[in-house]
Amino acid sequence: MSPSNSPERWEVELLAVREQLAQMSAEQQKMAAAIQELVSTFRALATHLGIAAEPYVRKDDSSRRRDLPGFA
Repeated sequence: MSPSNSPERWEVELLAVREQLAQMSAEQQKMAAAIQELVSTFRALATHLGIAAEPYVRKDDSSRRRDLPGFA
């Protein structure tokens, strides 16, 4: 058996990969929380500025000409 294929080396590499995955998962959870905070902040700003109402309701076709662009 060559030294590069020893079970100890694979176990060490596997442990390192598991640690990296755990770290990435924690970072993704932090990013998701930050994105959720941004979304709620933008919704609050849009509501405060009168750009959007919460919850947004689509208007009927007769009033679509007055609908704000970008809000389908």
